[in-house]
Amino acid sequence: MAKFGEGDKRWIVEDRPDGTNVHNWHWNEKDCLPWSKKRLGELLENITILEGEGGLWVQTTDVESVTGDAYVNIRKGKIIPGYEIAIRAAWKGEAKDGNGNSLAKVSGIFEFPYVADENADEDPEIKVQVKDESPVGQRLREAFLAKGKPVVLKKLAQFVKEFAAGGPAKDELEAKAPAKASEKSEKPKSTAVPATKEVPTTAVRAPQPKVKEGFKTIRLTEKFQCRPHNLYEILMNDRSWKAFTSSNAQISKEVGGMFTIFDGAVTGVNVKLEENKLIVQKWRFNSWADGHYSNVILSFEEPEVGLTVVKLTQTNVPDEDRYGNATVVENTERGWKDLIFHKIRAVFGYGL
Repeated sequence: MAKFGEGDKRWIVEDRPDGTNVHNWHWNEKDCLPWSKKRLGELLENITILEGEGGLWVQTTDVESVTGDAYVNIRKGKIIPGYEIAIRAAWKGEAKDGNGNSLAKVSGIFEFPYVADENADEDPEIKVQVKDESPVGQRLREAFLAKGKPVVLKKLAQFVKEFAAGGPAKDELEAKAPAKASEKSEKPKSTAVPATKEVPTTAVRAPQPKVKEGFKTIRLTEKFQCRPHNLYEILMNDRSWKAFTSSNAQISKEVGGMFTIFDGAVTGVNVKLEENKLIVQKWRFNSWADGHYSNVILSFEEPEVGLTVVKLTQTNVPDEDRYGNATVVENTERGWKDLIFHKIRAVFGYGL
């Protein structure tokens, strides 16, 4: 993912003194990582999970780190959030006996390794660790999982909702938005016109244009007569990719690693990898607007031995590229079918 602020300035609209986004067309991008760190601290710190129940006291303490990318793009007045972050926070606990004597005081960590806009409707994975591996420490850890997990997930859902609404860019967007036609029409009436003759505001309100979303989702299901590891290896191996697609590639096999395929025409980063099962990537053509990535999910299933089903979901594919070409979605889908899947299938054979 391109770092915030490194995009082509032709496509990032700088603020003008009058706060106007010229033609309301180009991208206006705001870095939201600092706001995310601050807001997650407000939501996740110092939450009481247990207060004496079963002789246990558990509380969250500090949000130690929020890493990754978080931004809001504003295009044609539409808020387009994007984030891929990892959250690491601390908690503490204490166990007491029936007389109120402390049995142990422990501290630990809870993490959300991957929180992203692509899984905003799902509960992200949470990992809970305790530094004290004793039975009492494990008891407190289990208590955090049982009682604390739903609490912190609810707080995280609130963050996701606020981010989807624009986060720190929401107020800025509303402040720069031009006055509504109905507001412009509320001008002092001439004293020569009787009050009973006032034109209803609905009569002078400008027609509202239909909102063009600007992004599409591609979904494909393909079958191959091979094992899942065969397909996974082709898609994640430089040499195999070149042999099957007749194009150069550099592909990292690590989460967070970069890749380039089709002689550099497509670039991206690995978000999540489960060998022979799942590939999740941020993926873009170089002709797209600077900084914009689609989300690619490739899942591999084997309903019967020797038959592999690949399911592709690619979200946030733009309708147009930076040059105004309106065939991006069509070309991207055809590329998956003809330049990747068809060429691989030509070797392994067709499924049912």
